[in-house]
Amino acid sequence: MELILLIASAFVLGSIPFGVVLTKAKGIDLRKVGSGNIGATNVLRAAGKMPALMTLLGDLLKGTAAVALGKIFGVGTLYEGFLGLTAIAGHDFSLFLRFKGGKGVATSIGVLLIYMPKAGILTVIIWLATVFITRYSSLGAIVSFALLPVNVILLGYSGQKLAIAIMISALLILKHSGNIKRLVKGTERRIGERA
Repeated sequence: MELILLIASAFVLGSIPFGVVLTKAKGIDLRKVGSGNIGATNVLRAAGKMPALMTLLGDLLKGTAAVALGKIFGVGTLYEGFLGLTAIAGHDFSLFLRFKGGKGVATSIGVLLIYMPKAGILTVIIWLATVFITRYSSLGAIVSFALLPVNVILLGYSGQKLAIAIMISALLILKHSGNIKRLVKGTERRIGERA
C-alpha cells in the first residue's frame, strides 16, 4: 500500500505543469504558441528568460523529489528509479492536462542528478555541448539520452540502474519523435527563436 501511494504521489508531482502555470500568469496559453510544448524551451520562446528558468527548475525538482521520496521511505534502488520514471511519465502525460504534457527532459535530468549523479552530470554536459554547437534543444536531448545507457555502463552503475536508464531514454526519445521528423526535414526551431 505504501508503494502504491508513493507511485501515485510521484505521478501527481510529475503532472504539475509549471510552464503552463507560469505563462498563464502572463496571459499566455503555452500550448497554443511556438511548439505547443509545456517545457522550458517553449516558455523561453513565448515568455522570456525568467519564466523559462523557473519552469526548468520546477520541472527538474519534480524528478528529484520523486526519487527523494523513495530514499526517505527506503524502497530500494529499483523502486527509487521507478518513482523517478513515474514522475517523468506524469510530466509527459499530465493528470492536469488531460494526459497530455511535455517531453520530460528537465524532469529526467532531475531524476538522474539524484539517482545516478555522475550519469546525470555527463548527460547535462553532452546536452549543453550539442545545443551549443547546433542551437537545437531537441537534438541535445536526443543525443544525450541516446548515450545515457552507454554512459551508465561505462560509469559502472548496477544492472537495476541500467534498466531504469534504458526506460528513461526510450520514453524521452519516443516523446521526441516529432522533433526527429522536423530535424530531418530542417523545420525544427532553434533555441532563441521567438514563438
